[in-house]
Amino acid sequence: MKAGAVDDNGQALSAVSLPTEAYKGQDHGLERMCETIRLAVAKAGLRQEQIAAIGVATPGTMDIPAGVILDPPNLHPWRNVPVRRHIQETFKIPTAFQNDANAAAYGEYWIGAGKDAHSMVLYTLGTGVGGGIVIGDMVLEGEHSHGAELGHVKIEMTNPRQCGCGRRGCLEAYASATAVVKRAQEALAQDGGKSSLHRVLQERRALTSRDIFDAAASDALAARIVEETAFYLAVGAMNMMHTIDPDIVVFAGGMIAAGEPFLERIRHHVRELAFPVPAAKTQIRYALLGNDAGFIGAAACGRQLYGASK
Repeated sequence: MKAGAVDDNGQALSAVSLPTEAYKGQDHGLERMCETIRLAVAKAGLRQEQIAAIGVATPGTMDIPAGVILDPPNLHPWRNVPVRRHIQETFKIPTAFQNDANAAAYGEYWIGAGKDAHSMVLYTLGTGVGGGIVIGDMVLEGEHSHGAELGHVKIEMTNPRQCGCGRRGCLEAYASATAVVKRAQEALAQDGGKSSLHRVLQERRALTSRDIFDAAASDALAARIVEETAFYLAVGAMNMMHTIDPDIVVFAGGMIAAGEPFLERIRHHVRELAFPVPAAKTQIRYALLGNDAGFIGAAACGRQLYGASK
């Protein structure tokens, strides 16, 4: 769990983190949230009465209007956890509740890569692929709190790969860091030992997406995996461009360490795939806030309780 105190301009005044310890159950988890908030306030040199609002962002299936986590796959045995009510009753401070990827998107929209935009799509690239959509200060949550699941938009149904969600053909099954490694391992099994990535596997008995991106400049197999990943992300971006026509598409997460050349390959494929006007007008950038985007965006959601906008 991570928390920070954030001022009205989006400046983080503190940042703290504690292990979630989900296995200890949801009551422990709720108290751990409160503990993290208290630490963030104290580290910022503030008193609780100086806090105007609290924003909480969590993963998993949820009922956003009710402020409840329903059945989070990565937080078992939690189930039907009344997060917002617990936090608000504990601190007696207005509390907002949001999906974590939506919150990260709103943070980037508020003061990050999308601060000059009216509409923005965010992709978070990590173990999975998350996402968020913001249009005119409004996070697109969906009618049942499950909107903007951008990692689970289908991009291939002829011979679809299995996704971690149990379905097939999802963007996440092709373009997450986990998928990049899996695709590379499958390719290595067929290349007859020619790739330099075999040596990495022999030395460490493991492979990371960073290894693959680092090798791409001089290794044909790695370069192919990286190029295909750029194409898959461009397919996802194009689908959103043709659906909501945003000002900007932003990519966040560990894979953005690949740098500007990778982003330019995504742009290249977008230009080939998308209608000419959105291809020309939609900006494609990397995120700016790093790991702080989530708590800054959660704070921005709390700030909205007072009718504040960007």
